[in-house]
Formats: sequence, C-alpha cells, structure tokens
Amino acid sequence: MTLQAWTLIAVFVSAFGLTFGISLWLTRDQALGQRIGQLHESVRTVTRTDKERQGWQVTAAKIAAPIARLSTPKEGWDASNLRVRFMHAGLRASGWPPAYFATKTLLALILPGLLVVFGRGGVPSMTLSTELFPLLLLACVGYYLPNALLSLVVRSRQRELRDALPDAVDLMTVCVEAGLGLDAALFRASEEMSLRSAVLADELNLMMLELRIGSTRERALQNLALRTGVDEIATFVTTLLQSEHFGTNVAQSLRVLAETMRNGRRLRAEEDAAKIPLKLLFPLIFFIFPSLLLVLMGPAVMSISRTLIPTLSGGR
Repeated sequence: MTLQAWTLIAVFVSAFGLTFGISLWLTRDQALGQRIGQLHESVRTVTRTDKERQGWQVTAAKIAAPIARLSTPKEGWDASNLRVRFMHAGLRASGWPPAYFATKTLLALILPGLLVVFGRGGVPSMTLSTELFPLLLLACVGYYLPNALLSLVVRSRQRELRDALPDAVDLMTVCVEAGLGLDAALFRASEEMSLRSAVLADELNLMMLELRIGSTRERALQNLALRTGVDEIATFVTTLLQSEHFGTNVAQSLRVLAETMRNGRRLRAEEDAAKIPLKLLFPLIFFIFPSLLLVLMGPAVMSISRTLIPTLSGGR
C-alpha cells in the first residue's frame, strides 16, 4: 500500500474515533441516568418484596402473639434447647417462635373441640367419662405435633448439610492447594456451593459475613458449628482450628478430612440401601401379598365352591 492510502486510513480512523468519542461524551449523562434508573428500579423491586414479606411476617406475628403466650416459656427462652433447634432448622426470623407456640396452642384446643362437635353427633351414647381419654389424647397430639414437624425439618436440613460438606471441603482443598488463603477458599466455597446445596452455601455466607464485620475466624467457625448442630461440621471446624494453632498443612488436613467424610457418606448410603428390604416387608405383607393371593387363589376357590357345594347338597 502507498503512503497516500495509509494517510487516508489514518484520517478515517481519527475522524471516526473523534466522532465516536464526542457522541459518547454528549450522551454520557443519558446513559448514566439509564443505568442509575435501572439500579433504582431493581432496588425498589427488592425493597418492595422485602417490605411485603416483612409486613406479612409482622402481621402474622402480631396475630399469633396473644395465642402464643399460653404456651411460651416464661423464662430461659434465650438459653433453651428449643431455640437451638430453631437455629438448626434454619428458622432465624423473629416471627417463627410466636407462630410455633401459637400453632401448639391452637392444635391443642382445636382437635379436642372437633371431637366434641363431631364425635357426639356420630355416637350419641358417648358420655363425658368415655370422651375424657380421647380428648386428652388429641390435646397431647396437637400440642406435640409441631415438635415432631420441627424435628423432621431439623433432620432433613442436617442430612443435606452432612451430604454436601465433603464437596465443599474438596473445593476448599483445591483452592488452598492453588495458592489461596483459607479465608479466600472459604469465600470461594460459599459462592460455588449454591449450585450444590443452598443450605450449606447460606451457612458459609453467614460465616463470611461474621468475618467481614470483624469477628475472629475461631468465633465464626464455632458459630457455624453451633448453628448447624452437625457432628461433621464440628469436626471440620476443629480440624481448621487445630491446623491453624499447630501450624500444620491445611490442604493435607482438608484432603484427609474430605476422604473420611466421603467414606461416611458412602456408608450412610449403603446403610439406607440395606434398610430397603425391611421397609418393603410390611407393604408386601399387608398390601401386595393379599392382592396376589386373591388373584391366584380366587378362580380356584370359585371353581371348587361351584363343584363341591352342589355335590354336597345332592349327597344330602
């Protein structure tokens, strides 16, 4: 290419760049305004959603508070075992305890009331002495049913944490061996584990928030073990604290811990698989075998009855 062609290309590029730069400079306020508007709109949407959720929770808590006073313990709630179980279940909102105690009170009153209303209509001969035991039984069932549901939620959540922890430890091991610090590895694991287990990611995010506001690593890890109530997480916390205290290789400790946890997860899966035949035994005996016996023996019994009964009748 000649010098004249290169000159024309340079003039064209300069003119285009100057025009493009001037247009961006002139429209910078408009673009910035659109971006700020989008951010404000997203913030308003999130704030509106949070306000609606908080408004609903506040309203429900106000309605349930008078009823919940009937079964709420007067003293020692902050240090009670039930409050720890709420943390284990992930129920951290302030409206959950009033709703829980209100549910206990309502069920303890409603279930016996339903028996009184509908039981006497179906069985007029029932007296107060014969109704006393069913009323007490239904009141106990209604009072302790929320406890059973809370225990079910706690077991399900702890099982999910226990099964997802080996993957998080493997991820932290890879991050530490790649050169990241322990805090950076924990932060990375809290981000990536949302795809595997939202519950574990939420707990790790809470731990990272404690570290960001100035809490020590030891206190944040101990709070993580206290919130979850999982033995494997307590072992994980102990391993990290001992590695930091004695100056051992964190990556090697995490690798050994992850292998141990994976073996435990495999053993739990094998144990659940071994329980399947026993769990299938009762449905087989009470549901499948009678139906199968009816299908197999029904025609034979009908044929025998059609042949044998007339014969016996004729013989008489």
